[in-house]
Amino acid sequence: MTMTLADGAVDDGAMGPRGDRPKRRVFTAEYKARILAEYDAAEHGGRGAVLRREGLYSSHIVEWRRAADAGARAGLGPVSRDRRDREIEELTARAERAEAELARTRAALDLMGKAHALLETLSESAEPTKRSRR
Repeated sequence: MTMTLADGAVDDGAMGPRGDRPKRRVFTAEYKARILAEYDAAEHGGRGAVLRREGLYSSHIVEWRRAADAGARAGLGPVSRDRRDREIEELTARAERAEAELARTRAALDLMGKAHALLETLSESAEPTKRSRR
């Protein structure tokens, strides 16, 4: 016999397949700023104590600091697209020059290898054969 959803109990949202799992915590911006300030003010050994007391991980601090830095940059105004575009163009040109130089170097090495092989062949054919004197 196959059971359908209609045959089961009605899910009222109180208890589901993951109803017994803890809920994800949500932190306010004020809390994050306070913890970041406290963490930064603590000495090296005291930072772990702050994390343990609040039940946090160091990854929280890293993410919150990254978000705060991004927010600070956003508050200063938009990043100059011209500067970033110019930098990308310079790096692209630099990469193209390096690739062209690499291709020239490989071609020169290939040519030197062929010249070396030709000279060896010529030197072997030019060696006089030993004649016996009587």
